[in-house]
Amino acid sequence: MTALDAIPETGNQHARNRAIMVSRHLAARGIADPLVLGAMGKVPREAFVADYLKEFAYEDSALPIEAGQTISQPYIVARMIELLELKPGDNVLEVGAGSGYAASVLSRIAREVHAIERHEELAALAKARLAKLGYDNAEIVYADGTKGLPDHAPYDAILVSAGGPKIPETLKRQLAIGGRLVIPVGRDVHQTLLRVRRTGEATFEEEDFGAVTFVPLIGEEGWGAPETAKKETKIDAETSGFANGLLVPARRAKVIRTNLSHLIAEAAEPFGDLDELAGLAERFAHKRVVLLGEATHGTAEFYDARARITELLVRKHGYNIVAVEADWPDARVYDAYVRGLPRPKVPKAAFVRFPTWMWRNGQVGDFLTRLKAINETIPDPERKAGFYGLDIYSLSASIEAVLVYLDKVDPGAARIARERYGCLTPWRAEPSRYGHMALSRGYALCEKAVTAALVDLLEKRLDYFIKNGESFFDAEQNARIVAGAEQYYRVMYYGNAESWNLRDQHMFDTLERVLTERGPGSKAVVWAHNSHVGDASFTEMGEVRGEHNIGQLARDRFGEDCALIGFGTDRGTVAAASDWDGPMEIKRVRPARDDSYEGRSRDAGIDAFFLETGPGQKASVRDALAEPLLERAIGVIYRPETELLSHYFQAVLSRQFDAWIWFTETEAVAAGPVSAYAAGPEETYPLGL
Repeated sequence: MTALDAIPETGNQHARNRAIMVSRHLAARGIADPLVLGAMGKVPREAFVADYLKEFAYEDSALPIEAGQTISQPYIVARMIELLELKPGDNVLEVGAGSGYAASVLSRIAREVHAIERHEELAALAKARLAKLGYDNAEIVYADGTKGLPDHAPYDAILVSAGGPKIPETLKRQLAIGGRLVIPVGRDVHQTLLRVRRTGEATFEEEDFGAVTFVPLIGEEGWGAPETAKKETKIDAETSGFANGLLVPARRAKVIRTNLSHLIAEAAEPFGDLDELAGLAERFAHKRVVLLGEATHGTAEFYDARARITELLVRKHGYNIVAVEADWPDARVYDAYVRGLPRPKVPKAAFVRFPTWMWRNGQVGDFLTRLKAINETIPDPERKAGFYGLDIYSLSASIEAVLVYLDKVDPGAARIARERYGCLTPWRAEPSRYGHMALSRGYALCEKAVTAALVDLLEKRLDYFIKNGESFFDAEQNARIVAGAEQYYRVMYYGNAESWNLRDQHMFDTLERVLTERGPGSKAVVWAHNSHVGDASFTEMGEVRGEHNIGQLARDRFGEDCALIGFGTDRGTVAAASDWDGPMEIKRVRPARDDSYEGRSRDAGIDAFFLETGPGQKASVRDALAEPLLERAIGVIYRPETELLSHYFQAVLSRQFDAWIWFTETEAVAAGPVSAYAAGPEETYPLGL
């Protein structure tokens, strides 16, 4: 599941995300002025955007607002304000108030702020927002911003939040001696960010601070009319909207992107069917761990491709572990089926919790049938491939599994464990409520109890292991899940990075324990989303948000003895929900953005291909694939209407993955409702499909 697949935002969550924004998106990227950092940490950015965008308020992205305009990227707002060198007694003018967000930040530093907006609708809304927030030292004026407000001049600082063809002379004249003007200037889709300092009555100094992208500055001393501005600045539907108010990379990236599709076409290895694809992926068969990603959680081609590669690795190369992004107790039901073991008593039906379609679909059912058949040809039980869940969400089922085990091997210990786990009873159905309770009360109510239950189990490891080693390993893992889940549901309220890192660390630790349990010669195939499989240190996840993942941890642990393989698609259909715990829908996937790796892969003109991106690829291709571009991630939730914000992040493909598997057009997995099986064992074991 991706970062979007999370609990709804709350007021406290916004405050925490604001603090994370200041530390990770601003301070960590060089914003050092304590007045700017303090102001950015006070102003609630969620108050300046529509309700459906509030959950993205503290992403480092420009967001759409009314009148077809945008609220700028937080980093560029902070950067431009820092360049103004503000002091608490300053008189400030802002041109292009937009939502009123920058004016609000300025007002938390300066003595007085006057902001001009040329859109009457935006001016009225911004004025209302500032009044509601009680920022009474800032005023919003509906006027031509290029003329400034001479009645309130001179200004110690002027901020222009729109790109003009030149620096307006009127604004320069309204600067105080020593005053600073920060403005984007240029006639291309990108402008140059300039700082002008007035050094005397008729003298000024200019400094260049790099390329930015802003909406055009319309007015008497800017672009004459919106139509002219769009034509002369080459702004079109692709570069307007979300792109405005962004710090942009070097312009050479545009040229590299143009050539990248040709390089991909030359280096790619096309395949006609999945057996051919499996043969291409076989080059990684000597690795201890092969991690297979997916760009969505609901695409048939991704499941089928991973299945065919996995079957080859199991049949020919001794892989005996299939470890997936799924709950441990539910996966054990599938494991029992493929290895011919007794069916676990818990859970009664596997994978009936949202999102059911991830592991209860036709593609998985066919794979399990084929994997069972392969296992039946392997005489050594230790070499049969098992199916294991790595995830941390199964709080209730894991508690039940531990108690079932202890009832059988140690009834006295079972009674004690019931008392300890009883602490979590009120929240077993909705464990996120436990995290909210722990946050509001200021302490971890159940941490000691669940930790004690795990410690007791481990202290009796030898005794229990002698009775039934494999059953003990299952019980131990479930006890670890309960302890991990208790912590996870607490930290999920402290920001995405903490909960994300805890979850991926748990999944990786589980993988290592399974490898140890299955013996020194064990080899594993991992199925998880690209966002978990690709090395996070070469993506926005790691560089900006401070997140790590299974792929990064695997590289750190196994080095060259692991392979990370990502998947991509341009368009088609996908099984996903619109909201957490919502019904499954078959949604149309939008064609990928041109400035993404998916867009460059599509333009290579090959329907399906395998592209090695790691050390086995030519240096020239790897270098070209090291230019940061966007990459799409669709989890169990897909929101096409906010796709750029919800589902794209920046990445470096040739460092993130060792290979990239591409399908231009894809279809949703075959899945349906499971309510008929929620109350008891499946009629058709193991899926009941």
